[in-house]
Amino acid sequence: MYCAGLALILGGALGNLIDRLVLGKVTDFLLFHYAQWAYPAFNVADSAITIGAGLLIIDSFRRPRDNAPEAAKGA
Repeated sequence: MYCAGLALILGGALGNLIDRLVLGKVTDFLLFHYAQWAYPAFNVADSAITIGAGLLIIDSFRRPRDNAPEAAKGA
């Protein structure tokens, strides 16, 4: 999960960087409205960065700590 999260973050950042260099701006195209409420606009690269960060956070809770007592490691 660590590698997938890191790949999503780097891919999203690279996508935004390429848009910024080529187009001079990052185009946000996903905008959701409901009644008087509007969610901030975002793009696929932003979604990849957010999902990647979430995967890294989840992975950080799943990894055993090296300095944890042996009983806590399940040994």
